[in-house]
Amino acid sequence: MELSEDAEGALWDRARRDDGDAFGLLFDRHRDRVYRRALGLMANTHDAEDVAAAAFFELWRKRRAVRPVQGSVLPWLLVTTVNLSRNAQRSSSRYQRILRTMPREATVPAPSGESVETRQRLRDSLQALSPVDGALFVLTALEDLPLAEAAEAVGLKPSTARMRLHRARQRLRVDLHDLNPTFQPAVEGNLP
Repeated sequence: MELSEDAEGALWDRARRDDGDAFGLLFDRHRDRVYRRALGLMANTHDAEDVAAAAFFELWRKRRAVRPVQGSVLPWLLVTTVNLSRNAQRSSSRYQRILRTMPREATVPAPSGESVETRQRLRDSLQALSPVDGALFVLTALEDLPLAEAAEAVGLKPSTARMRLHRARQRLRVDLHDLNPTFQPAVEGNLP
């Protein structure tokens, strides 16, 4: 279904006023183009699907602030897709970098170069932390967020977050002691 600029603008106006049906029509119109852009930027179809879905989620979430370009939200969606792809690639690189710092077993390695046991133990150790402590660790160690920003994201004062992160790292070191993990200190960022 080909929509004119005016028709898409009218759909967007309805979507901005919480009309899910209008948003669905915009999704139907632009999903293939957004997915193709994501597929061109990501390593596999699964990641491309995630990025495309996240782009439409962001469009819905920010619908009151997004302004169409020449009557279309497609340019905004494509820019968002590029940004989300970059974020996903950076996150994946950080995760892989952390996994490379962990010792590998001398036996048959997993396809990605990390042992299945190491991955499972790290996952189990992170699950054992409180949700806030786990989030602090992930945000600072895997996402490279400064401690002040991570603290704000989980609703803590930076000094409290620093203490909780220190304790979480200690627990992870105890849990993974035989793997000899090394954790980089969190970037402090702008502390108030």
